[in-house]
Amino acid sequence: MSVAPVPRLWALVCMVVPLLLFCVRPPAQRPKPVTLQVPVRGWWVACNSPGSKVPSHGVRAHGQMYAVDLVQEASEENTDKSPSPGWSLRGRAPKDYPSYGAPVFAMAPGTVVHVTDHLQDHRARDSWPTVIWMLTLEGFLRVLGGARSILGNRVIVQHDDGTCAAYAHLRQGSAVVRAGNRVDTGQQLGRVGNTGNTSEPHLHVQLMDRPRPEAAAGLPMHWAGVEIDDQRLSHRWATGYAKPSAVPDFPANGQIFEATAPQGAAAIDAT
Repeated sequence: MSVAPVPRLWALVCMVVPLLLFCVRPPAQRPKPVTLQVPVRGWWVACNSPGSKVPSHGVRAHGQMYAVDLVQEASEENTDKSPSPGWSLRGRAPKDYPSYGAPVFAMAPGTVVHVTDHLQDHRARDSWPTVIWMLTLEGFLRVLGGARSILGNRVIVQHDDGTCAAYAHLRQGSAVVRAGNRVDTGQQLGRVGNTGNTSEPHLHVQLMDRPRPEAAAGLPMHWAGVEIDDQRLSHRWATGYAKPSAVPDFPANGQIFEATAPQGAAAIDAT
């Protein structure tokens, strides 16, 4: 009787299973967007947004169907400028970006079901060599690594209605909650970082139908407490007109919006 070598079989499983996760599909019909509070405060820019197209990140895997990325820009004056990538072999430090360290807040009341915050923040992928690295070998390795490698440091909250929110790419050591903690709307969870599959510090947030991203389908959101500035647009992140698949009334790519705290929300931890 012959037996397949265990190391060879395990290697095959490690290669095939992550790729099969990209076959995870959302519900057959788009559910009505769930109204939540915005997870940031102040002025932000939406990118890779379901307000422009769905799937917003180009994939259905890991509950990312309606995910959105949020960034801050250095000043109002530079919203039309894109930094030149250059040819440096070493990207900028995360602290050089205005998004880095910004507080992240719970969008709805619920229970924390998962926290990872020990992963180290990496430097930005902001030059041609580092971008090529991120889009090729590094990207492939992160796919094989699953949600941990893609989302980086993260907090996952299961809401009282059964939906779940994932807040990803958080700064190392910034989580102020632990699994099992009860959180209220507007309670701080952590801070924006640069961990996982990211080119620069930003917040990746998504709503899911279950707490495990590997098996979850994404759900659409509607944010309360958001005021879109129709007079300004970040051309660095804008991608033109929204596609028919876009979620209505959600900030589109490049749109600049002000996020305000819900009434009675806890004060920001400034430390």
